[in-house]
Amino acid sequence: SSQTRSRAPKKSRDPSEAMATTAKFWSRLSAAQANKTFPHVISSGQGAHLEIAGKPYLNFCSSHYLGFAEEPRLKKAAQSAIEKYGLGTGYRTLAGTHALHIELEKKIAEFKGTEAAVCFSSAYAANASAVQTILGKDDIVVSDQLNHASIIDAVRVAGVKNKFAYKHSDMADLESKLAAASELQQTPKPDGEHPLILIVTDGVFSMDGDLAPLPKIVDLAKKYDALTMVDDAHGEGVLGKGGRGVVNHFGLEGEVDIEIGSLSKAFSVMGGFIAAKQPLIDCYLMQARQRLFSIALTIPDTAALLEAVNMLSESERLVQKLWGNVDYLRKGFTALGFDIGHSETPIIPIMLGDEDRARAFSAKLFEEGVFASAICYPMVPKGTARVRVIVSASFSQDDCDAGLAAFKKVQAELSG
Repeated sequence: SSQTRSRAPKKSRDPSEAMATTAKFWSRLSAAQANKTFPHVISSGQGAHLEIAGKPYLNFCSSHYLGFAEEPRLKKAAQSAIEKYGLGTGYRTLAGTHALHIELEKKIAEFKGTEAAVCFSSAYAANASAVQTILGKDDIVVSDQLNHASIIDAVRVAGVKNKFAYKHSDMADLESKLAAASELQQTPKPDGEHPLILIVTDGVFSMDGDLAPLPKIVDLAKKYDALTMVDDAHGEGVLGKGGRGVVNHFGLEGEVDIEIGSLSKAFSVMGGFIAAKQPLIDCYLMQARQRLFSIALTIPDTAALLEAVNMLSESERLVQKLWGNVDYLRKGFTALGFDIGHSETPIIPIMLGDEDRARAFSAKLFEEGVFASAICYPMVPKGTARVRVIVSASFSQDDCDAGLAAFKKVQAELSG
């Protein structure tokens, strides 16, 4: 027979102790204020040059790859739409789906070569939706170690317990993780279904500017019966024919299950999207919480984005100009003796190694009128600090030359 054990009644907390807990919370916040940092405040548009505290600076750190942030056609499209339709929209499931939204999603799908697309108010929300809507806690995610924070958060939000991280772009390690995932997949979930395996990778890695080895990832996905998802935030408008992205760059249209795109980098406006086959997009339309419970893109944002997609669909001129600038600056930095890592994109890391040196280099460049960010631990591993240069089609050759001259001068000063 089981004996019932008597438990001593829990001692109730003294109210003053409870107050002490909140007091400690505020105390911790107050102490943390000592480390508060202030970003530079920009008082101009996001073009090749920025105005900061009344002075002009060469903009080597914005992801406006095509110069669309100040593009007259985008500004005019936004202004015309405001005159015609006003500003705000609403919830997409209620009265917030505007004809412009439908047109934008259709144009994005055509541009990307997918069956359909759905837009969100940010690429962060698009990543969260992409994972959370289709995976549950018993499904399996296999993710590159250097994936963007929004992917890591998306997997967290989805509550997936079975998570594997493979060494950055290491396909042998990816295969070993997939073999382990495949073993796990043999055990059915409580509903009787077998778990889904999702491989997730950035298309372009934003700290080093290197590309995911997508053809091999797609091959392994087929071998191990996994879905594939690519966050192409830094590839949209940059890679592939006329900026159609990393999947187009590798000739893999229709082979990648989920493509995520940012509408605030090369497109220079706001938002993100998922492009995929129609049944999957319909699933997101009906079930994605980040769509159901968040507001739609505004009228001017949507109109400007439509014009951006139209411009890229019409001509490859801006994408070609971007790559001309990338080539010119890469050669220039290499000629000056800088290590530019393994970059294959308009993200050029000037590898300096030491954290203090990277910060000092960035500060000296700023004194020379060049705004280029130091990227240090914890954003990158210790000992791999760098100044990151992001190239734009908006740069003239004179801008490129001025940037290279500043780097040469600072290099001499810090080496002397």
